Amino acid sequence: MEEKTEGLFTKVYNIVKDIPKGKVATYGQLAQMAGAPKMAQFISYALHSKKRPEDVPCHRVVNRLGDLSCGEAFGGWQQHMQLLESEGVSFLPDGRVDMKKCQWQPGLDSTGEDLSFFFPQE
Repeated sequence: MEEKTEGLFTKVYNIVKDIPKGKVATYGQLAQMAGAPKMAQFISYALHSKKRPEDVPCHRVVNRLGDLSCGEAFGGWQQHMQLLESEGVSFLPDGRVDMKKCQWQPGLDSTGEDLSFFFPQE
């Protein structure tokens, strides 16, 4: 079981490394991409784990509504917001990430043009 867990952690970390600056993904989106669609809470645990590699930009992951982490994972939600803003993420007046503008869509370029033909499905 531990080997499966470590394998899923690694898969999630590799997906998160692909999220570009200025974009965010959701825990559910990562769970889907990692092949574990009903494990969004586990994905959250993986990203907040003390074992995670330092080069994984976990701050680019938010909940499905665009809410930020309110815990101390990034120094609190204000620090989390500042970190994302410094990368070009925009926010709604209520403090949530503007998911329409900033949710990462693998296979689309920054203009929203479909580039999925460059990424063939397995």
